[in-house]
Amino acid sequence: MAAGQGIVDAHHHVWDLAVRDQDWITGEELAPLRRDFTLDDLEPEARAVGVTATVLVQTVTVAEETPELLALAARNELVAGVVGWTDLTAPGVADALAGLRELPGGEQLVGIRHQVQGEPDPGWLLRPDVRSGLASVAEAGLVYDLLVTPHQLAAAHEAALRLPGCTFVLDHLGKPPIASGELHPWADAVRLLASLPNTVCKLSGMVTEADRPWSVNDLKPYADTVLDAFGPERLMFGSDWPVCRLAATYAEVGGAAGELMAGLSPAERREVFAGTALRTYGLPLHGNSPRVQPSSSPASTTRCSRAPVGR
Repeated sequence: MAAGQGIVDAHHHVWDLAVRDQDWITGEELAPLRRDFTLDDLEPEARAVGVTATVLVQTVTVAEETPELLALAARNELVAGVVGWTDLTAPGVADALAGLRELPGGEQLVGIRHQVQGEPDPGWLLRPDVRSGLASVAEAGLVYDLLVTPHQLAAAHEAALRLPGCTFVLDHLGKPPIASGELHPWADAVRLLASLPNTVCKLSGMVTEADRPWSVNDLKPYADTVLDAFGPERLMFGSDWPVCRLAATYAEVGGAAGELMAGLSPAERREVFAGTALRTYGLPLHGNSPRVQPSSSPASTTRCSRAPVGR
């Protein structure tokens, strides 16, 4: 049965520390993530809330990781697409992308991402070599995932403006300051980005940006902002598993998203929880679940812990 009849989780990760270290997992707060997380760990949690297809997203800027993720996708029917990494500043981006497409699982490469949030230059996305790499991503028919913080949203807007043929997907709402409760200037920058038709946003990563303990009421102003700015047809659900486990279970993240989108019509909810991801990433239709959104759990009364990171 088609994935459009179930939920698409448009953002999650996996890693095996025996294969490669995740050097961003440092300090006591992130210590719960310093273990292996596999698709076998994810699948029962995802299936339990009606997820029938996922997008597996890179975590490190290492060329060898993307072929490994593609191979995992080729072996697991839950993973419908992979957002990988390649060096956008290199002169041979087009050749690198073509090479990835030739690998096992290469047909499931749907996007590219870089940890822009870690770049000291707030205008990194506007560098000529980066813009050339982004153009190659677009020419390859791939999407570019934006992992940025609020002060980098202006450059993201300018990059999307200059490259109208490239679809930019904003991860984790652009990491708003949920813990402080401040909306501006983040909201203004997000609305400016959303004014461009080649931009999409992931409803993901909120719980780890919230203060501890968090509630759905803490998340609502930020979810409402992106819903109003992008609309359901350019908003997609993502769990950010396993990073979300620092602050919430998979079911709590799904329940919170369901509650935040409860005011939408059934057709609009189908967009947020499946249609936008299927269309944006060009995902194949597969899976078997009758549900179209996470079941509503009492997430607004569940108080969970905060961690200051999202991937």
